[in-house]
Amino acid sequence: MQGFKKLALPLLIAALAAGCGDKKEEAAGGEKAASQVAAKVNGTELTVHQVNYALQRIPNLDKDQTKAASLQVVRNLVEQEVVVQKALEDKLDRDPAVVQALDAARRQILAEAYMGRKLGTTAEPGEAEVSDYFNKHPELFAKRKLYRLQEISIKAPQDKHEAIRAQLTASKSLNEFGAWLKAENIPARAAQGVKPAEQLPLEILPKLAEMPNGQAMVVNAPDGLLVIVVADSQTQPVTLEQAKPAISRLLQTQARQKAVKAELDALKAAAKIEYVGEFADAGKEEAAKPAEPVAPAAEAAPNADADAISKGVSGL
Repeated sequence: MQGFKKLALPLLIAALAAGCGDKKEEAAGGEKAASQVAAKVNGTELTVHQVNYALQRIPNLDKDQTKAASLQVVRNLVEQEVVVQKALEDKLDRDPAVVQALDAARRQILAEAYMGRKLGTTAEPGEAEVSDYFNKHPELFAKRKLYRLQEISIKAPQDKHEAIRAQLTASKSLNEFGAWLKAENIPARAAQGVKPAEQLPLEILPKLAEMPNGQAMVVNAPDGLLVIVVADSQTQPVTLEQAKPAISRLLQTQARQKAVKAELDALKAAAKIEYVGEFADAGKEEAAKPAEPVAPAAEAAPNADADAISKGVSGL
């Protein structure tokens, strides 16, 4: 039941909001029916509605687990209410930082509620759409690989990037390249691990899939460069039938993101937006920003540039 315990913090704001609502309902319509009350803390009632709301947020909850889960949720709500009452007693609801946090949570909930109601449920993709995605991404499915990668994170300013790339190509081994970085006083950190294709950024995966063992790829990182070496790879293909559920979820996510962006763009176009003072440049950057292809969050690769350069390193 440890998973239910983790709901305690996210439910705190819900408990605050629900608690206020309960008092209003009680004042307007009298005392609640006993069947609506799950527990009481110093006279404050915690309702079955609050319990049901929490249960709905537990993913993949089996019917057989519902009773035990509901009891744990009630215990969580009681613990929250004890803390909330103490916080209100200490007037923390008037603390500027708490007020800001509550306001930020309220704004986020309202924004998500609007998009959820406006866009509804995203339709599942058809068989043809799923098959098309499968065929266009062999590196993820038909030619999927398990990669053993060596990575070197290099912290360096832009004016040193070309020299680093050139040295990587000229080096006969990673040890030689590492020694050069050390001699040049360029900070670097090495790491290695095994990753399947689906855990790698989609932007660089096609290039990575074509690279032979021992070859290196250089991609831009926020504070420098990232060198990725394919130390070894093993082919582990996935069939269309095996991939269908994942592809369907991925395409639904993409469709949802496109719909959200379209609605957001429409709302912004209809609104009068002004960036003021030191934030004036935010509007300029937004106007100049080109449209970006939508990709699922799990596949986004902010650390990789679009024109990643593959360079060979012999003798690795």
